[in-house]
Amino acid sequence: MTGLVLEGGTLRGLFSAGVMDAFLEAGIEFPYIIGVSAGIANAVSYVSKQYGRTLDYLQKYRNDKRYMSMRNLIKDGSYFGLDFAFNTIPNELVPFDYDTFLQYKGTLIAGVTSAETGRMVYLNELRDSRTWEILRASCALPGYFPPIVIDGKEYYDGGLRCPVPYAKAVHDGCDKLVIILTNPEGYVRKLKASYVGMAEMLKHKYPALQDVFLTRFKVYNRQIKHIEALEKEGKAIVFRPARSLNSFEKNTDTMREVWQMGKDAGTLRLDEIKAFM
Repeated sequence: MTGLVLEGGTLRGLFSAGVMDAFLEAGIEFPYIIGVSAGIANAVSYVSKQYGRTLDYLQKYRNDKRYMSMRNLIKDGSYFGLDFAFNTIPNELVPFDYDTFLQYKGTLIAGVTSAETGRMVYLNELRDSRTWEILRASCALPGYFPPIVIDGKEYYDGGLRCPVPYAKAVHDGCDKLVIILTNPEGYVRKLKASYVGMAEMLKHKYPALQDVFLTRFKVYNRQIKHIEALEKEGKAIVFRPARSLNSFEKNTDTMREVWQMGKDAGTLRLDEIKAFM
């Protein structure tokens, strides 16, 4: 079984959306899809077979204060307008095709991080597609989002504990992987001052998250080395952007360029993907 694995990265995910739109255009479907944060958020439009939808709504609403703004943070405790992003957009402004989405017969998994334990939890994204609670949780980066409560438990961004959830795909039976990363080849993550600051901020209420933030860079670098080994062994096809991308890009022309970079990368390797699968 071939699994599609998706890294997060906020607006860097437009690259992933472009690659998936190339797959969609070519009629390529995966029986297993797993991702975190923006990766899985963009995958739902791929599963609903809505070509270009991610680019469409981000170009229209990225700079709308209802989507991202300090006003949201002050008013609702979230930099991202949760109701606007996960209700108004899919249900009113850029309609989501729920019928097609729910016809998907494969496995669609979102990774989230438990605020209580700091461990990774994997949830079925098809479960609550009308409210998108799981998607909200997988995108809930501390400092920008409040924790999201599901079944009485608090969760944050899945990319905190497991930036690229390929090991779960292998565990679930995927012997071949198509992995879409949102950082360029050679990228090495370092311990940022923001990680240390967030660890300090959260350590009293969520002590398990302190270690998550302080070791996040090591986990990521270790995962990338393993992914590169899988790629050399012919067990994985890996997509990466050609340059560093801005996680909070504001320029709509640049957004299209990033999406097009992904679309071109996916189109270039369609025959390779088909043969691989």
